[in-house]
Amino acid sequence: MPRGVKKSDLPSKPCAVCGRPFTWRKKWERDWDNVKTCSDRCRAALKKVK
Repeated sequence: MPRGVKKSDLPSKPCAVCGRPFTWRKKWERDWDNVKTCSDRCRAALKKVK
């Protein structure tokens, strides 16, 4: 019997740049409220706009 949580049960939210939904990752555990983009590419695009 596998341990852990199914990926479908993890929280998700839309990316601020591309609008695609992305799911929670373990490395974002403490900072989930501040994560706004799904990838490095979208994060760079967000910085470019500002």
